[in-house]
Amino acid sequence: MANWIAERKLIVEIKETGERKALTIRIGTPYWPPGDEFASCPIEWDGLFEHVADAKGIDLLQAVQQASDIDMMLKALEEKYSFYWPSGEGYFDEG
Repeated sequence: MANWIAERKLIVEIKETGERKALTIRIGTPYWPPGDEFASCPIEWDGLFEHVADAKGIDLLQAVQQASDIDMMLKALEEKYSFYWPSGEGYFDEG
């Protein structure tokens, strides 16, 4: 189990069925895997994916940066899913 340093709570809706459920995205403490030239940072998408590979970076800061850049992944999933803040507002709605 990772030591989580940040999280974001959202609601995910499966477009095909309209089912909504909680999604918590967590970012863990970055680390240097033994024998690896790249740093890693754990990511968890609790409520959507069972397992997500650790983000990689040239150093610990870049690994955290890669892991925390979730908007690109959410955009890539928009064909199948809609994302909302816990308040019900659309995640990508311009306010």
